[in-house]
Parts: sequence; structure tokens; C-alpha cells
Amino acid sequence: MAVTLRFTAADLRRCRFAYSPMFETLAAIRLTAPEEGPGPHRRFLHRVAPALAAIDVDPVRALMPRRGYTADFLTPPPSGTRPSFDAELARVAATPPERVRAEIDRALGDNPVAGTRARKVLRDDPVRVLSLLCAAIAEVWATAVAPVWPTVRAVLEADIAHQSRRLADGGTERLFAELHPRLHWRHDTLIRDLGDDEHRDLDGTGLILLPSAFKWDQLVIIVDPPWQPTLIYPARGTGLLWEPAGRPHQHGRSDQGGGVALGRLIGRTRAGLLRGLDEPATTTWLAHRYALAAGTVSEHLTVLAGAGFITGERHGHQVRYRRTALGDAAVAANP
Repeated sequence: MAVTLRFTAADLRRCRFAYSPMFETLAAIRLTAPEEGPGPHRRFLHRVAPALAAIDVDPVRALMPRRGYTADFLTPPPSGTRPSFDAELARVAATPPERVRAEIDRALGDNPVAGTRARKVLRDDPVRVLSLLCAAIAEVWATAVAPVWPTVRAVLEADIAHQSRRLADGGTERLFAELHPRLHWRHDTLIRDLGDDEHRDLDGTGLILLPSAFKWDQLVIIVDPPWQPTLIYPARGTGLLWEPAGRPHQHGRSDQGGGVALGRLIGRTRAGLLRGLDEPATTTWLAHRYALAAGTVSEHLTVLAGAGFITGERHGHQVRYRRTALGDAAVAANP
């Protein structure tokens, strides 16, 4: 199964990069669901947990199942390259009630783990439900995402700059070949392996390419009208987003937690790579996540494997690395 997007010459001219503070806020909310892996955002989630505990995000999470349909009205593709959160929130708040109701029904149908209380809340009048959802999302933005937005935005901007250079140097084929392991460019068609089975002729609408810091482990393709088709992909460099630099305390002790101690022991980059292996990953994908050369990642993985922190397992033509019990213990002791 695969999603395929067929391009014309007009579509190639209308491809553009953008980022979305609204999507990042929703992706951060989604990370708080029990079935989601935190990936490189464990520190961030620990830091904002007290603030998020005071916000009722269950209805929002119920509309974003791990597998299946997510309510599209929550994440309209950005109309510009660098929209503000307030502008995007206003677009969400202007969603027609009939669309709100239809997409809520569809999302809940794909989310068997949605709680009874959240379902009851979402079955209310769509105007009131939309107001409630917008208020919760705005509160998460203000308390959790806005304070770190300059750091997150810098990662997104750097990714866009990097991908734009790649497009200029090697064209569309190289861009998509290196954007994500599940993406392939064949003739005039972009193919995403696995997931839904869907085909779309873009017919001149073009494609928005949206890097995400908080959507660290999945590709998302939005093709349903009325939105412009959008490809959301994990931004390059998210792996070290929350790695502390670590400053010595005035009495010679670290003012950071155990994470800095691990970084001092094996190096900041290796510590980040080790913490990031919550799920098995290839050298190529780790290089993308940590904005490093593949050769550099390979050298670090060799050291980590030699120390017994990780092991590699072959899957077809790929070698995927995962933490060993020793690696898990090191991460647990130095979160």
C-alpha cells in the first residue's frame, strides 16, 4: 500500500516550503498521548508536564488518532511561508460548523481508544465544540510551545534552508530521495510507502512541504479538499533540539541534570543519539534527525556499539540500530 501524488510541470513550479506553529502545537499535544513515543522530546514533555496537566487536551487528542484520520480543520495548510499562531488559530476558528461535525465524526470513527468523556464533549453543538478546542489549543501554545518557539522555529528555518539548497543542487528527484526513507520519486510521481492506499493527480495545485519538529517519527500527507495538498515530514536536526549545553556551576558542579553527566561521559552528540534510539533507526535516518553527516553518525554508532550501549540488526538491505539493556539503563539513569 502507498500514497502516490502525480505532478505536472505546473505542480513542480508551485511546490513551496512553509512551517506552521499551529501544527507544531497540535503535534506537541499529540506527544502527550500514552500510545505516542516521545522520541527526542522527552525533556520537553517533562518540562511542560505541570502546565499541560492543568489543560483539558483530551478532546483535542481524541481527534488525532495514532493510526487513521485526523480532523483536517485543526491543521489548515499555512497560507504563507511563516504564519503567526494567531493567524492560524483564526482560520481554525472560522471553520464552518458542518465541516467541524463531519470531520469530528470521521476522526472518532478511526479512534477506538478515545475516552467516553472526550467523545461526549465532542458530540456537543459544533460551534461550542470548536470554541472549546480553540481555547485548549491556544492555552497549550501560550504555556508550552510559545516559550520555546524561537528554538523550534530555528530548527524549522534551518531545515527549509537545507532542503532548498538540496532542491537547487539536485532537483526534485534528489530532494524527495533524501527527504525521508519512505519517500520515492519515480518519473513524475511522488510515492510514500506504507500507510493508506490513495492516489492523487495534483493537476496544478502544487504541494506544500512542511517540516515539523514535534512530528518526529511520521510522514503525514493531507490531500482532502479544500486544502492544498501538503506533505509534513520530520525536520532535520530535531534530535539535539533539547540537548543541554551544560554549564559548570560556580562551585564546580553542573547546574543541569543527569543528562549532562551522560554527555560529559560519552559526548553530547553520542548521548543524543543514544537517547534518540527509543525505536530502531538506520544511520541515514539518524543523520537526518541530528543534522549530521552519515559518516559522522556511523563513527558515533561504532563507538556506542563497542561500548555495549547499542546493537545493529539487519532488515533487508538496511541495518537498524537499537539500544541494549545497558543503553536503556544509561538513558534511564541520565534522562
